[in-house]
Amino acid sequence: MDIADLVPHRGAMSWLDRVIEADAESLLAEATLRADHLLVQDGQLSASAGVEYMAQAAAAWAGYQRHLKADEGGAARIGFLLGTRRYTCDRAAFRVGDVLRVKVQRLFQADNGLGQFECVIAIDGAEVARASLNVFGPDDPEAFLNGQTP
Repeated sequence: MDIADLVPHRGAMSWLDRVIEADAESLLAEATLRADHLLVQDGQLSASAGVEYMAQAAAAWAGYQRHLKADEGGAARIGFLLGTRRYTCDRAAFRVGDVLRVKVQRLFQADNGLGQFECVIAIDGAEVARASLNVFGPDDPEAFLNGQTP
């Protein structure tokens, strides 16, 4: 599937190139860091940006799940990164040309849209970053943003 069908991010804010595999509990995506990336400076991107790669992979997982359910229409929709715990990265920056493989594994998903994912970024087969992400995907993001609760 095209990444644009899975995540609501567009243009310079869409950081993933493709989904390699996905199932009911996990997703593996890939992204090549290019010189024209929005946040690249001097050929590098701060390692803290790894959290955004992870969050977009979690969003892609949610989009993939919606595509599997005909009654939800399959459209990508916004969600919210609530926070991260234990983000570790063995480098200060990613470099232009790095191919990041981002794996997200769902740990739990509550009926109210709260969820948690264990995430890993690997480069050349070696793990370089890891974190747990807490996310929120309301049924109606627009209503949520407008302060309306079900």
